[in-house]
Amino acid sequence: MLAPRLKAGGRAFAHIARFHPELTALRRDLHAHPELGFEELYTSGRVKEALKLCKVDEIHTGIGKTGVVALIKGQRASSGRMVGLRADMDALTMVEQNDFAWKSSKHGMMHGCGHDGHTAMLVGAARYLAETRDFDGTAVLVFQPGEEGFAGAKQMIEDGLFQRFPVESIYAMHNWPAMKPGTIGINPGAMMAAADRITIEITGRGGHGAHAYLAIDPVLVAAHIITAVQSIVSRNVRPIDSAVISLCAVQAGDMGAMSVIPGKATIVGTVRTFDPDVQSMIERRLAELCSAVALGLGATATVHYERVYPATINSQAEANFAADVAESLVGPEHVVRDMEPSMGAEDFSFMLQTRPGAYMRIGQGGEGSCFLHNGRYDFNDDILSLGSALHAGIIEQSMPLST
Repeated sequence: MLAPRLKAGGRAFAHIARFHPELTALRRDLHAHPELGFEELYTSGRVKEALKLCKVDEIHTGIGKTGVVALIKGQRASSGRMVGLRADMDALTMVEQNDFAWKSSKHGMMHGCGHDGHTAMLVGAARYLAETRDFDGTAVLVFQPGEEGFAGAKQMIEDGLFQRFPVESIYAMHNWPAMKPGTIGINPGAMMAAADRITIEITGRGGHGAHAYLAIDPVLVAAHIITAVQSIVSRNVRPIDSAVISLCAVQAGDMGAMSVIPGKATIVGTVRTFDPDVQSMIERRLAELCSAVALGLGATATVHYERVYPATINSQAEANFAADVAESLVGPEHVVRDMEPSMGAEDFSFMLQTRPGAYMRIGQGGEGSCFLHNGRYDFNDDILSLGSALHAGIIEQSMPLST
């Protein structure tokens, strides 16, 4: 394997670039062996093995079921400070359409979001920090399971993550195919939206399609609800705020029964918001509107609203600090400090609700690159050394050795 084509400044990047081929091999091995949330036994085992080779000071396993935490002490610990870095480890239930040597060995499962790369980058930071220890304090490296819909961050917190390792701040990053390699984006505020699940259950009265007047058609009710719900954002959310309501699936009746009106219909969708007040208003309006539309057509509708992930909100001081660290690596011209928030969601939000910190995006895209959750997606190994150096820089610059 060749050294990374991507270049960056600083001692950390130059040091880490020397073992870039080993990080690439680890990343591709993880890609070939994807695992879903809380099933990351192979992945956590490989992480533990790699951390031992890195000679970190402590390795703690089984936190949040399959989570791993590593501790690395600096040359001095007189500051008593602890700073956390987090990487997610899980894969997705999707079919990989690539044909390279490290493609998924498990049909219907793949690393379609780059968590294999995130894990490898944090291992790279662990190796560098353990070899140099050029800081005053303790680095806490969190390898988190179950980000893809399982709220693994919340599970780790409930399992005592921050009681056992009381970090003063915590940082994470996600690869971003829409940005060029060598660029880093951040925003001192919202980075990702809250993700809520909605289930609308409609009850009518089944009957014969030829005698619809004797039935109460829940399919018709569902159609009116789907249209009416689109008015909530356009007529209830201020234009300067952001919100999305997407009704993504409808289930009713039997596709083989063309003349049978079913008695029930179910709609499933998602709500994305940044502001808790907007979130609460949408939850209330959904219940009111769906019930009223159904009632007007002789049916009933019940909305089950589940708040899955909160919004990912960076604390301002930590976001500015992370941007400064990024600039020291790639220069100010390659750091976007007012990154446009995404309506996607991220369970690192639970950690940011508990500790100050920042969530960054690291560019990995290029001509012909696929976006996340695409069957032809693959992590760009050229950015591994940069991501590791960014993690390491956060530790060194947040807990510097006194001069």
